[in-house]
Amino acid sequence: MKRKLWLLLMPLLLVGKLGAAERPNILFILADDLGSYDVGWRGSEIKTPHLDRLALGGARLEQFYVQPVCSPTRAALLTGRYPMRHGLQVGVVRPWAQYGLPLEERLLPQALKEAGYVTGIFGKWHIGHFALEYLPTHRAFDHQYGHYNGALHYFEHTRDGGFDWHRDDKVCRDEGYSTFLVADEAAKFVREHDSAKPFFAYVPFNAVHAPLQVPEKYKEPYSSMAPNRRTYAAMTTAMDEAIGRIVAAVEARGWRTNTLIIFASDNGGPNPGRLSSNGPLRAGKGTIYEGGVKACAFANWPGQIKSNSVVNAPLHIVDWYPTLLKLAGAKLEQGLPLDGRDAWSAITAGAPSPHEAILINATPVKGALRMGDWKLVVNGGLAEPADGEDDGEPATEKKPAMSDAGRGVELFNLADDPSERTNLAARHPDKVKELRARYDALAKQQVTPKAAPKAKGFKSPKVWGEKD
Repeated sequence: MKRKLWLLLMPLLLVGKLGAAERPNILFILADDLGSYDVGWRGSEIKTPHLDRLALGGARLEQFYVQPVCSPTRAALLTGRYPMRHGLQVGVVRPWAQYGLPLEERLLPQALKEAGYVTGIFGKWHIGHFALEYLPTHRAFDHQYGHYNGALHYFEHTRDGGFDWHRDDKVCRDEGYSTFLVADEAAKFVREHDSAKPFFAYVPFNAVHAPLQVPEKYKEPYSSMAPNRRTYAAMTTAMDEAIGRIVAAVEARGWRTNTLIIFASDNGGPNPGRLSSNGPLRAGKGTIYEGGVKACAFANWPGQIKSNSVVNAPLHIVDWYPTLLKLAGAKLEQGLPLDGRDAWSAITAGAPSPHEAILINATPVKGALRMGDWKLVVNGGLAEPADGEDDGEPATEKKPAMSDAGRGVELFNLADDPSERTNLAARHPDKVKELRARYDALAKQQVTPKAAPKAKGFKSPKVWGEKD
Protein backbone atom coordinates (compact mmCIF):
# COMPACT_ATOMS: atom_id res chain seq x y z
CA MET A 1 0.00 0.00 0.00
CA LYS A 2 2.78 2.42 0.95
CA ARG A 3 4.61 1.57 -2.28
CA LYS A 4 1.51 2.29 -4.35
CA LEU A 5 0.98 5.57 -2.56
CA TRP A 6 4.61 6.55 -3.19
CA LEU A 7 4.29 5.75 -6.88
CA LEU A 8 1.19 7.92 -7.08
CA LEU A 9 2.77 10.81 -5.21
CA MET A 10 6.20 10.73 -6.87
CA PRO A 11 5.17 12.64 -10.04
CA LEU A 12 3.59 15.37 -7.89
CA LEU A 13 6.68 15.61 -5.72
CA LEU A 14 8.90 15.89 -8.78
CA VAL A 15 6.72 18.65 -10.19
CA GLY A 16 7.03 20.53 -6.90
CA LYS A 17 10.79 20.05 -6.83
CA LEU A 18 11.19 21.27 -10.41
CA GLY A 19 8.68 24.08 -10.08
CA ALA A 20 11.24 26.82 -9.51
CA ALA A 21 13.50 25.49 -12.26
CA GLU A 22 10.65 25.60 -14.75
CA ARG A 23 10.42 29.39 -14.50
CA PRO A 24 13.94 30.70 -15.05
CA ASN A 25 14.92 34.18 -16.02
CA ILE A 26 15.77 34.01 -19.72
CA LEU A 27 18.59 35.98 -21.32
CA PHE A 28 18.69 35.35 -25.07
CA ILE A 29 21.69 36.92 -26.83
CA LEU A 30 21.83 37.00 -30.62
CA ALA A 31 24.95 38.10 -32.49
CA ASP A 32 24.70 39.47 -36.03
CA ASP A 33 26.84 38.02 -38.84
CA LEU A 34 29.26 36.28 -36.47
CA GLY A 35 31.31 33.61 -38.18
CA SER A 36 30.69 30.09 -36.92
CA TYR A 37 34.35 29.72 -35.93
CA ASP A 38 35.07 33.29 -34.81
CA VAL A 39 34.87 32.44 -31.10
CA GLY A 40 37.58 31.38 -28.71
CA TRP A 41 35.99 28.07 -27.74
CA ARG A 42 36.29 26.96 -31.36
CA GLY A 43 39.95 27.86 -31.57
CA SER A 44 39.70 31.35 -33.04
CA GLU A 45 42.48 33.89 -32.59
CA ILE A 46 39.72 36.40 -31.77
CA LYS A 47 39.46 36.93 -28.03
CA THR A 48 36.02 36.10 -26.58
CA PRO A 49 36.69 35.24 -22.91
CA HIS A 50 33.19 35.96 -21.60
CA LEU A 51 31.50 33.87 -24.27
CA ASP A 52 34.08 31.12 -23.80
CA ARG A 53 33.33 30.92 -20.08
CA LEU A 54 29.60 30.60 -20.74
CA ALA A 55 30.01 28.12 -23.59
CA LEU A 56 32.38 25.86 -21.65
CA GLY A 57 30.21 26.16 -18.55
CA GLY A 58 27.12 24.94 -20.38
CA ALA A 59 26.09 22.98 -23.46
CA ARG A 60 27.65 23.78 -26.83
CA LEU A 61 25.09 23.24 -29.58
CA GLU A 62 27.23 21.86 -32.40
CA GLN A 63 24.42 21.20 -34.91
CA PHE A 64 22.37 24.38 -34.46
CA TYR A 65 20.61 25.79 -37.52
CA VAL A 66 19.43 29.31 -38.22
CA GLN A 67 18.39 31.10 -41.44
CA PRO A 68 20.75 32.41 -44.16
CA VAL A 69 20.20 36.10 -43.27
CA CYS A 70 19.05 38.37 -40.43
CA SER A 71 15.28 38.99 -40.49
CA PRO A 72 14.20 35.38 -41.16
CA THR A 73 16.17 34.11 -38.16
CA ARG A 74 14.52 36.68 -35.89
CA ALA A 75 11.09 35.73 -37.21
CA ALA A 76 11.80 32.04 -36.64
CA LEU A 77 12.95 32.62 -33.06
CA LEU A 78 10.02 34.81 -32.07
CA THR A 79 7.32 32.58 -33.58
CA GLY A 80 8.65 29.02 -33.51
CA ARG A 81 7.61 28.84 -37.17
CA TYR A 82 9.64 28.60 -40.35
CA PRO A 83 9.95 31.99 -42.10
CA MET A 84 8.43 30.58 -45.30
CA ARG A 85 5.13 30.73 -43.39
CA HIS A 86 5.54 34.49 -42.83
CA GLY A 87 6.66 35.39 -46.34
CA LEU A 88 10.06 36.27 -44.86
CA GLN A 89 12.02 33.38 -46.35
CA VAL A 90 13.87 35.60 -48.85
CA GLY A 91 16.13 38.45 -47.79
CA VAL A 92 15.74 40.97 -45.00
CA VAL A 93 13.13 43.57 -44.13
CA ARG A 94 14.43 46.69 -45.88
CA PRO A 95 14.20 50.10 -44.20
CA TRP A 96 11.55 51.23 -46.70
CA ALA A 97 9.49 48.01 -46.54
CA GLN A 98 5.76 48.38 -46.01
CA TYR A 99 5.43 45.06 -44.25
CA GLY A 100 6.72 43.19 -41.22
CA LEU A 101 6.27 40.00 -39.25
CA PRO A 102 2.51 39.36 -39.63
CA LEU A 103 0.39 40.58 -36.74
CA GLU A 104 -1.52 37.30 -36.44
CA GLU A 105 1.63 35.59 -35.19
CA ARG A 106 1.82 34.89 -31.45
CA LEU A 107 5.28 36.07 -30.47
CA LEU A 108 7.56 34.64 -27.82
CA PRO A 109 7.32 37.73 -25.53
CA GLN A 110 3.53 37.57 -25.76
CA ALA A 111 3.45 33.92 -24.68
CA LEU A 112 5.91 34.60 -21.85
CA LYS A 113 3.95 37.63 -20.65
CA GLU A 114 0.89 35.40 -20.43
CA ALA A 115 2.96 33.25 -18.06
CA GLY A 116 3.88 36.24 -15.88
CA TYR A 117 7.22 37.31 -17.38
CA VAL A 118 8.49 40.87 -17.74
CA THR A 119 9.87 41.29 -21.25
CA GLY A 120 12.49 43.54 -22.81
CA ILE A 121 14.30 43.84 -26.15
CA PHE A 122 17.68 45.56 -26.33
CA GLY A 123 19.22 45.90 -29.77
CA LYS A 124 18.12 45.25 -33.34
CA TRP A 125 14.47 44.59 -34.24
CA HIS A 126 14.61 44.19 -38.05
CA ILE A 127 11.20 42.57 -38.59
CA GLY A 128 9.15 45.61 -39.54
CA HIS A 129 8.60 49.17 -38.36
CA PHE A 130 6.43 50.79 -41.03
CA ALA A 131 3.37 51.10 -38.75
CA LEU A 132 2.92 51.57 -35.02
CA GLU A 133 1.38 48.16 -34.42
CA TYR A 134 4.52 46.45 -35.75
CA LEU A 135 6.85 48.05 -33.20
CA PRO A 136 8.24 46.02 -30.27
CA THR A 137 6.18 47.62 -27.47
CA HIS A 138 3.05 46.83 -29.46
CA ARG A 139 4.15 43.22 -29.79
CA ALA A 140 4.35 42.32 -26.09
CA PHE A 141 7.72 43.78 -25.12
CA ASP A 142 7.39 45.82 -21.93
CA HIS A 143 10.66 47.61 -22.67
CA GLN A 144 12.48 48.42 -25.92
CA TYR A 145 15.86 49.98 -26.56
CA GLY A 146 17.84 50.11 -29.76
CA HIS A 147 17.12 50.27 -33.49
CA TYR A 148 14.71 48.98 -36.09
CA ASN A 149 16.95 48.54 -39.16
CA GLY A 150 20.02 46.56 -40.03
CA ALA A 151 23.39 48.01 -41.08
CA LEU A 152 23.22 50.75 -38.46
CA HIS A 153 26.05 53.28 -38.05
CA TYR A 154 27.52 52.29 -34.68
CA PHE A 155 28.29 55.83 -33.50
CA GLU A 156 25.81 58.06 -35.32
CA HIS A 157 22.87 55.60 -35.02
CA THR A 158 21.68 56.29 -38.55
CA ARG A 159 20.67 54.21 -41.54
CA ASP A 160 20.60 55.81 -44.99
CA GLY A 161 20.54 59.25 -43.39
CA GLY A 162 17.59 58.54 -41.09
CA PHE A 163 18.09 58.45 -37.31
CA ASP A 164 17.35 55.05 -35.78
CA TRP A 165 17.72 54.89 -32.01
CA HIS A 166 14.73 54.45 -29.71
CA ARG A 167 13.68 53.78 -26.15
CA ASP A 168 10.20 52.30 -25.67
CA ASP A 169 9.61 53.06 -29.35
CA LYS A 170 10.22 56.79 -28.98
CA VAL A 171 13.26 58.57 -30.38
CA CYS A 172 16.25 58.47 -28.01
CA ARG A 173 19.37 60.62 -28.40
CA ASP A 174 21.77 58.59 -26.27
CA GLU A 175 25.31 58.93 -27.56
CA GLY A 176 27.95 56.22 -27.73
CA TYR A 177 28.98 52.98 -29.40
CA SER A 178 25.80 51.03 -30.04
CA THR A 179 27.18 47.68 -28.81
CA PHE A 180 27.89 49.14 -25.39
CA LEU A 181 24.68 51.18 -25.23
CA VAL A 182 22.67 48.02 -25.84
CA ALA A 183 24.57 46.07 -23.18
CA ASP A 184 24.36 48.82 -20.59
CA GLU A 185 20.60 49.18 -21.06
CA ALA A 186 20.13 45.42 -20.77
CA ALA A 187 22.27 45.39 -17.61
CA LYS A 188 20.19 48.25 -16.19
CA PHE A 189 17.03 46.26 -16.91
CA VAL A 190 18.46 43.37 -14.88
CA ARG A 191 19.65 45.59 -12.01
CA GLU A 192 16.26 47.30 -11.66
CA HIS A 193 14.10 44.25 -12.23
CA ASP A 194 11.57 43.31 -9.54
CA SER A 195 12.35 39.74 -8.54
CA ALA A 196 8.67 39.03 -7.92
CA LYS A 197 8.45 38.04 -11.59
CA PRO A 198 10.92 36.31 -13.92
CA PHE A 199 12.30 38.25 -16.89
CA PHE A 200 12.85 37.60 -20.57
CA ALA A 201 15.65 39.80 -21.91
CA TYR A 202 16.15 39.50 -25.65
CA VAL A 203 19.46 41.07 -26.68
CA PRO A 204 19.95 41.00 -30.47
CA PHE A 205 23.19 42.93 -31.03
CA ASN A 206 23.87 44.68 -34.33
CA ALA A 207 27.47 43.55 -33.81
CA VAL A 208 29.33 42.33 -35.77
CA HIS A 209 27.36 43.31 -38.87
CA ALA A 210 28.70 45.93 -41.29
CA PRO A 211 29.52 48.81 -41.27
CA LEU A 212 32.83 47.79 -39.72
CA GLN A 213 33.21 50.26 -36.86
CA VAL A 214 34.73 49.98 -33.39
CA PRO A 215 36.64 52.14 -30.88
CA GLU A 216 40.28 52.09 -31.93
CA LYS A 217 41.66 50.50 -28.76
CA TYR A 218 39.91 47.21 -29.52
CA LYS A 219 42.00 46.82 -32.68
CA GLU A 220 45.29 46.74 -30.81
CA PRO A 221 45.50 42.94 -30.24
CA TYR A 222 44.89 42.28 -33.95
CA SER A 223 47.54 44.38 -35.67
CA SER A 224 48.75 41.48 -37.82
CA MET A 225 45.38 41.01 -39.52
CA ALA A 226 44.18 42.53 -42.80
CA PRO A 227 42.33 45.82 -42.15
CA ASN A 228 38.73 44.59 -42.47
CA ARG A 229 39.41 41.37 -40.61
CA ARG A 230 41.14 43.36 -37.91
CA THR A 231 38.14 45.65 -37.38
CA TYR A 232 35.74 42.70 -37.47
CA ALA A 233 37.81 40.88 -34.83
CA ALA A 234 37.88 44.01 -32.66
CA MET A 235 34.09 44.34 -32.98
CA THR A 236 33.72 40.74 -31.84
CA THR A 237 35.89 41.33 -28.78
CA ALA A 238 33.93 44.50 -27.97
CA MET A 239 30.68 42.54 -28.20
CA ASP A 240 32.14 39.88 -25.91
CA GLU A 241 33.00 42.58 -23.37
CA ALA A 242 29.45 43.94 -23.64
CA ILE A 243 28.00 40.49 -22.99
CA GLY A 244 30.22 40.26 -19.93
CA ARG A 245 28.60 43.43 -18.57
CA ILE A 246 25.12 41.93 -18.85
CA VAL A 247 26.14 38.66 -17.22
CA ALA A 248 27.86 40.60 -14.42
CA ALA A 249 24.55 42.34 -13.70
CA VAL A 250 22.84 38.95 -13.44
CA GLU A 251 25.55 37.69 -11.10
CA ALA A 252 25.35 40.83 -8.95
CA ARG A 253 21.69 40.07 -8.31
CA GLY A 254 22.58 36.51 -7.31
CA TRP A 255 20.53 35.08 -10.18
CA ARG A 256 22.95 32.90 -12.13
CA THR A 257 21.48 29.67 -10.83
CA ASN A 258 17.99 30.63 -11.97
CA THR A 259 18.91 32.34 -15.24
CA LEU A 260 19.07 30.48 -18.54
CA ILE A 261 21.52 32.19 -20.91
CA ILE A 262 21.29 31.33 -24.61
CA PHE A 263 23.63 32.55 -27.32
CA ALA A 264 23.67 32.17 -31.10
CA SER A 265 24.53 34.04 -34.26
CA ASP A 266 21.71 34.87 -36.67
CA ASN A 267 23.53 33.37 -39.67
CA GLY A 268 26.98 32.29 -40.72
CA GLY A 269 29.77 34.77 -41.31
CA PRO A 270 29.92 36.80 -44.54
CA ASN A 271 32.86 36.61 -46.92
CA PRO A 272 34.45 33.63 -45.18
CA GLY A 273 38.21 33.48 -45.50
CA ARG A 274 38.45 37.23 -46.05
CA LEU A 275 36.32 38.80 -43.34
CA SER A 276 34.90 36.04 -41.16
CA SER A 277 35.65 32.38 -40.52
CA ASN A 278 33.16 29.55 -40.78
CA GLY A 279 35.91 27.00 -40.26
CA PRO A 280 35.47 23.85 -42.33
CA LEU A 281 31.89 24.70 -43.24
CA ARG A 282 31.05 25.46 -46.85
CA ALA A 283 30.27 29.04 -47.95
CA GLY A 284 28.68 31.65 -45.69
CA LYS A 285 25.94 34.18 -45.12
CA GLY A 286 23.18 34.21 -47.70
CA THR A 287 23.61 30.55 -48.70
CA ILE A 288 21.87 27.37 -47.57
CA TYR A 289 25.15 25.52 -47.20
CA GLU A 290 26.38 24.81 -43.69
CA GLY A 291 28.52 27.95 -43.52
CA GLY A 292 25.43 30.07 -44.05
CA VAL A 293 22.99 28.35 -41.72
CA LYS A 294 24.89 26.49 -38.99
CA ALA A 295 25.69 28.93 -36.19
CA CYS A 296 27.91 28.87 -33.14
CA ALA A 297 25.52 28.51 -30.20
CA PHE A 298 25.28 27.42 -26.56
CA ALA A 299 22.94 27.26 -23.59
CA ASN A 300 24.09 27.86 -20.00
CA TRP A 301 22.09 27.29 -16.82
CA PRO A 302 24.10 26.19 -13.76
CA GLY A 303 22.59 23.18 -12.06
CA GLN A 304 20.22 22.44 -14.95
CA ILE A 305 22.54 22.15 -17.97
CA LYS A 306 25.66 20.06 -17.58
CA SER A 307 28.89 22.05 -17.66
CA ASN A 308 31.24 21.46 -20.62
CA SER A 309 28.71 19.31 -22.46
CA VAL A 310 28.28 18.98 -26.22
CA VAL A 311 24.97 18.55 -28.03
CA ASN A 312 25.28 16.95 -31.45
CA ALA A 313 21.57 16.50 -32.02
CA PRO A 314 20.42 18.68 -34.96
CA LEU A 315 18.32 21.58 -33.66
CA HIS A 316 16.81 24.68 -35.25
CA ILE A 317 16.22 28.13 -33.80
CA VAL A 318 12.45 27.53 -34.06
CA ASP A 319 12.91 24.97 -31.27
CA TRP A 320 13.61 27.62 -28.66
CA TYR A 321 10.01 28.88 -28.83
CA PRO A 322 8.30 25.71 -27.51
CA THR A 323 11.27 24.85 -25.30
CA LEU A 324 11.16 28.20 -23.49
CA LEU A 325 7.38 28.20 -23.24
CA LYS A 326 7.46 24.81 -21.56
CA LEU A 327 10.17 25.92 -19.11
CA ALA A 328 8.18 29.07 -18.35
CA GLY A 329 4.93 27.24 -17.76
CA ALA A 330 3.29 29.05 -20.69
CA LYS A 331 0.63 27.41 -22.82
CA LEU A 332 1.74 25.87 -26.12
CA GLU A 333 -1.74 25.75 -27.63
CA GLN A 334 -2.27 28.49 -30.19
CA GLY A 335 -4.02 29.21 -33.45
CA LEU A 336 -1.04 28.77 -35.76
CA PRO A 337 0.84 25.44 -35.70
CA LEU A 338 4.46 25.33 -34.60
CA ASP A 339 7.43 23.97 -36.52
CA GLY A 340 9.65 24.08 -33.43
CA ARG A 341 9.94 21.11 -31.07
CA ASP A 342 10.80 20.95 -27.38
CA ALA A 343 14.57 20.41 -27.37
CA TRP A 344 15.16 20.37 -23.61
CA SER A 345 15.86 16.66 -23.29
CA ALA A 346 18.31 16.84 -26.20
CA ILE A 347 20.12 19.72 -24.50
CA THR A 348 20.14 18.36 -20.96
CA ALA A 349 19.92 14.58 -21.22
CA GLY A 350 21.54 13.55 -24.49
CA ALA A 351 18.26 12.69 -26.20
CA PRO A 352 18.17 12.62 -30.00
CA SER A 353 16.88 15.50 -32.07
CA PRO A 354 13.13 16.09 -31.62
CA HIS A 355 12.89 16.38 -35.43
CA GLU A 356 12.65 13.67 -38.04
CA ALA A 357 13.63 16.38 -40.50
CA ILE A 358 14.60 20.05 -40.31
CA LEU A 359 13.64 22.45 -43.08
CA ILE A 360 16.65 24.69 -43.46
CA ASN A 361 14.79 26.96 -45.86
CA ALA A 362 12.37 26.88 -48.77
CA THR A 363 11.96 29.67 -51.32
CA PRO A 364 10.54 29.69 -54.86
CA VAL A 365 14.15 29.45 -56.11
CA LYS A 366 16.04 27.18 -53.73
CA GLY A 367 15.93 25.30 -50.45
CA ALA A 368 17.45 22.65 -48.22
CA LEU A 369 16.40 20.01 -45.73
CA ARG A 370 18.29 17.88 -43.25
CA MET A 371 17.12 14.43 -42.16
CA GLY A 372 19.42 12.49 -39.87
CA ASP A 373 22.93 12.79 -41.24
CA TRP A 374 21.65 13.50 -44.75
CA LYS A 375 21.16 16.94 -46.26
CA LEU A 376 19.39 17.74 -49.50
CA VAL A 377 20.17 21.02 -51.27
CA VAL A 378 18.06 22.22 -54.20
CA ASN A 379 19.60 24.94 -56.40
CA GLY A 380 22.01 25.84 -53.62
CA GLY A 381 24.20 28.11 -55.71
CA LEU A 382 21.41 30.16 -57.29
CA ALA A 383 20.90 33.69 -56.01
CA GLU A 384 17.48 34.98 -55.03
CA PRO A 385 16.03 37.76 -57.21
CA ALA A 386 17.23 41.12 -55.88
CA ASP A 387 14.60 43.28 -54.18
CA GLY A 388 16.80 46.22 -53.29
CA GLU A 389 20.12 46.93 -51.65
CA ASP A 390 21.64 44.15 -49.62
CA ASP A 391 22.29 44.56 -45.91
CA GLY A 392 25.27 42.28 -45.99
CA GLU A 393 27.78 40.58 -48.21
CA PRO A 394 26.67 36.98 -48.73
CA ALA A 395 29.15 34.45 -49.97
CA THR A 396 28.74 33.43 -53.59
CA GLU A 397 28.58 29.94 -55.00
CA LYS A 398 28.81 28.70 -58.54
CA LYS A 399 25.59 27.49 -60.08
CA PRO A 400 25.32 23.74 -59.36
CA ALA A 401 25.15 21.16 -62.09
CA MET A 402 21.55 20.77 -63.19
CA SER A 403 19.72 17.51 -62.89
CA ASP A 404 16.41 16.10 -61.72
CA ALA A 405 14.12 17.73 -64.31
CA GLY A 406 16.28 20.83 -64.62
CA ARG A 407 16.85 21.50 -60.95
CA GLY A 408 20.27 21.40 -59.32
CA VAL A 409 20.15 18.73 -56.61
CA GLU A 410 22.91 17.96 -54.14
CA LEU A 411 22.97 15.32 -51.44
CA PHE A 412 25.51 15.28 -48.62
CA ASN A 413 26.21 12.96 -45.72
CA LEU A 414 27.16 15.46 -43.02
CA ALA A 415 28.54 12.83 -40.65
CA ASP A 416 31.21 11.89 -43.22
CA ASP A 417 31.38 15.19 -45.08
CA PRO A 418 30.60 18.20 -42.85
CA SER A 419 32.22 20.50 -45.44
CA GLU A 420 29.74 19.42 -48.16
CA ARG A 421 32.44 18.64 -50.68
CA THR A 422 31.04 15.47 -52.22
CA ASN A 423 27.65 15.42 -53.91
CA LEU A 424 26.22 11.92 -53.42
CA ALA A 425 22.97 12.49 -55.34
CA ALA A 426 23.93 10.24 -58.26
CA ARG A 427 25.05 7.42 -55.93
CA HIS A 428 21.96 7.47 -53.72
CA PRO A 429 18.89 8.20 -55.87
CA ASP A 430 16.57 6.53 -53.37
CA LYS A 431 17.82 8.81 -50.58
CA VAL A 432 17.35 11.83 -52.85
CA LYS A 433 13.80 10.69 -53.57
CA GLU A 434 13.07 10.23 -49.86
CA LEU A 435 14.36 13.67 -48.84
CA ARG A 436 12.82 15.38 -51.88
CA ALA A 437 9.39 14.06 -50.97
CA ARG A 438 9.76 15.52 -47.47
CA TYR A 439 11.18 18.80 -48.79
CA ASP A 440 8.54 19.24 -51.50
CA ALA A 441 5.71 18.63 -49.04
CA LEU A 442 7.00 21.47 -46.86
CA ALA A 443 7.99 23.76 -49.73
CA LYS A 444 4.43 23.63 -51.07
CA GLN A 445 3.24 25.20 -47.80
CA GLN A 446 5.25 28.39 -48.26
CA VAL A 447 3.48 31.68 -48.84
CA THR A 448 4.60 34.17 -51.48
CA PRO A 449 7.75 35.95 -50.30
CA LYS A 450 7.32 39.60 -49.38
CA ALA A 451 9.46 42.05 -51.30
CA ALA A 452 10.25 45.74 -51.02
CA PRO A 453 11.81 47.27 -54.14
CA LYS A 454 13.12 50.72 -53.34
CA ALA A 455 10.74 53.25 -54.87
CA LYS A 456 12.26 55.77 -57.23
CA GLY A 457 12.88 59.01 -55.39
CA PHE A 458 12.53 57.41 -51.95
CA LYS A 459 13.83 59.62 -49.16
CA SER A 460 14.62 58.35 -45.68
CA PRO A 461 12.58 59.91 -42.88
CA LYS A 462 14.39 62.02 -40.31
CA VAL A 463 13.61 59.32 -37.75
CA TRP A 464 12.89 55.73 -38.76
CA GLY A 465 9.56 54.57 -37.38
CA GLU A 466 8.10 58.07 -37.49
CA LYS A 467 6.28 59.95 -40.25
CA ASP A 468 7.92 63.16 -41.41
